[in-house]
Amino acid sequence: MNTSSPQPTVYIVDDDQATRKSLRWLVETLGVQVQTFHCAVSFLDAYDAAQPGCLVLDMMMPGMNGLELQRELLDRGIEIPVIVLTGYGDVPTAVRALKNGAVEFLEKPFNDDVLLEQIRLALMLDGRRRRERDVLDLVHERIARLTPREYEILALVVDGLSSKEIAGRLTVSFKTVEAHRAKIMRKMEAESVAQLVRIVVSANSLADQREVLTADRSPTSRA
Repeated sequence: MNTSSPQPTVYIVDDDQATRKSLRWLVETLGVQVQTFHCAVSFLDAYDAAQPGCLVLDMMMPGMNGLELQRELLDRGIEIPVIVLTGYGDVPTAVRALKNGAVEFLEKPFNDDVLLEQIRLALMLDGRRRRERDVLDLVHERIARLTPREYEILALVVDGLSSKEIAGRLTVSFKTVEAHRAKIMRKMEAESVAQLVRIVVSANSLADQREVLTADRSPTSRA
């Protein structure tokens, strides 16, 4: 595990004290931090979205139940992977939990090895999501440095147009396009056009096909 990154935490939310203790003992065998909560509200009060980890969540709890906690997490934009546990393994509940973003649905009594493997996978998923968000944030930060004209030319470069074609499209000189491209390369911290395109295309892919270059930034200046 990368020691430069925070150690992941497995959060356990279950209203049954004996179950919480048993789950803590089991999950600690993975060598990760574990925090337990007796209700959804106490978890929400303590949760830090900057802390990597996953959530092991009981469905049937007094007050805010598991499904309601999932919806609250979605409303807050929290993408922590959720493993749902329930003693009431009905299909409708399972479907709702999965639609709410659960990565796995296990019926009590569950196999310990199966749960541990799902936790490992959930922690890996959380790590990947965080790395992807870091990449997206970095690309958006670099794009925000661009002027409207540079932004417009970047989109055309990513579309595969040459400087000559971009000049014709925008009715500007070839030298003007080349000057803008040089500034774009510097601001996007790319060493080549190929790398520039890879940066943007990979960000598009990480954003679940939501294109990075569809931000509401209408070019207003014309060089």
